[in-house]
Amino acid sequence: MPSFDDRTRSAAPPEDVWKLLYDPSRFPDWWAGVGTVEPSDVDGDAYTMFPTGYPDFPMPQQLRSDRAGGSVAISCLVSDLTFEWRLHSLDDGRATEIAVHVEIPESDRHRLAGQQDLIHRSLLALATLAAGPSR
Repeated sequence: MPSFDDRTRSAAPPEDVWKLLYDPSRFPDWWAGVGTVEPSDVDGDAYTMFPTGYPDFPMPQQLRSDRAGGSVAISCLVSDLTFEWRLHSLDDGRATEIAVHVEIPESDRHRLAGQQDLIHRSLLALATLAAGPSR
């Protein structure tokens, strides 16, 4: 199964990064390619993502978060991509390392380079947004 890892540092404390990471309604603010998000009426851990430019292409997602462990795992229920985000406190809690591990099904191997680019841009946007003045 194709996979990759990426990471960056944010000048924001882990709590500020967490507020953006565990809340799908904030994903369009920083996750490249996420146009809109709608919560699920059925399950609080499920939501539907609509990719940028494709408002008629719903993609159900499952989110699991572990605040104590500083992790969020997201599974796309359409394409079987998985994203495991982890936060690590740095500088006595004044900064955060944000790491992500992505797994792509073999059938979508051709999407690897595109996903690496999207996730890298998203990672940088998350770090910047969390550290910004409008936290």
